[in-house]
Amino acid sequence: MALTGRTGLLAALGAIVVLFAPQPAVAVLGVLALLTALVVADLLLAGGVRPLRLERSGERRVRLGDAVEVTLTVTNPGPRRVRGLIRDAWSPSARALPRQQSLDVPAGERRRVVTTLTPSRRGERESAVVTVRSLGPLGLAARQGSHAVPWTIRVLPPFLSRSHLPAKLSRLRELEGRHPVLIRGQGTEFDSLREYVAGDDVRSIDWRATARRNDVVVRTWRPERDRRVLIVLDTSRTSAGRVGVDPASGDPSGWPRLDWSMDAALLLAALAARAGDRVDFLAHDRTVRAWVSGASRTELLSVLVNAMAPIEAELVEADSEGMVAAVMARAAHRCLVVLLTDLNPAALEEGLLPVLPQLASRHLVLLAAVSDPRVAAMAEGRDTAEQVYDAAAAEHLRGARRRMTARLRRHGVEVVDALPDQIAPALADAYLALKAAGRL
Repeated sequence: MALTGRTGLLAALGAIVVLFAPQPAVAVLGVLALLTALVVADLLLAGGVRPLRLERSGERRVRLGDAVEVTLTVTNPGPRRVRGLIRDAWSPSARALPRQQSLDVPAGERRRVVTTLTPSRRGERESAVVTVRSLGPLGLAARQGSHAVPWTIRVLPPFLSRSHLPAKLSRLRELEGRHPVLIRGQGTEFDSLREYVAGDDVRSIDWRATARRNDVVVRTWRPERDRRVLIVLDTSRTSAGRVGVDPASGDPSGWPRLDWSMDAALLLAALAARAGDRVDFLAHDRTVRAWVSGASRTELLSVLVNAMAPIEAELVEADSEGMVAAVMARAAHRCLVVLLTDLNPAALEEGLLPVLPQLASRHLVLLAAVSDPRVAAMAEGRDTAEQVYDAAAAEHLRGARRRMTARLRRHGVEVVDALPDQIAPALADAYLALKAAGRL
């Protein structure tokens, strides 16, 4: 049961009557009895909310930042008209509007109520309950009840870096149309013979052809075009930090590093699939959170965004040894392992670096990290003493990241360290550079 503002207004009018009544005690009892009778009569004449039947329909998926409509069909099988308010409650991050709507369903009929959702976070967004308030004919009181009408919206990564894809594909076509520098050992298919030049691997010398031509001749090999790319997404605590600006809402707190990494992974996957490479995906922190393998080129992006949607950053330390073991178990032959993580010196020192030689000895490793633009902004401040201290701390952090980058490269690891809105195209450029050099 719920009382309306009219009931309060009548109670105030009754109080005025009591003030001027010759017998206030009797007047109070009379006002209370009359008000109670009116409220009870209004409740008895109000349409019932329990018998209502509610059904949902609409979309089940939406990209982050987009809007989607969910329709609620309300059927009234009761003998009385249901007139009042209805509220379709969702989790706050679903951003459901309007919060409540008017409802008027005659007996034996049905009405549709549309709620618009504009989610602000990825993942599964579930409806809570639907609350109906049915007013009586006097508008003094209302029957109120809640119905559980389950519905789930899967909020997919937005893939904002899709705008970079045409330019990267154009560069890929240029690479494929150009005769590449073929290097001994980068492929298995023999291509041609050419004269030896300084720097060539002596193991590529064709001694029979050399004897026939009286000149040193080497073999060239075609690089394999269907190489494997394994994208590894770190979902540990370092991926939870928010950086940059939220592209969808303009929120200065930004997206989590995890979301920027997902966006970069989608652009790389789309580019590698167009290049004819096989793309697999692994999400890991202390255990495997998601695994995608064997998806066709036409289905790859759809499968990836659905696998990424429910993944959230876990506030635990990454198990680098377990991650390397998972990669080794799933990639028996040499491939490009793209590790999307944070270039945090302390975390890498204790976690990845001890097991990195094992991974780099078998696979070509590319580490991509999202840097914080606020650090660069802090490094430029010099106006006040506080800004100078902030700038010193920022320079110390940037220096630590540069030193860690140098250490990783000494282990044979390629490193991409870019700002949030630049990480996706920078990672795609690094992939294309490996293609151009014949390393992939």
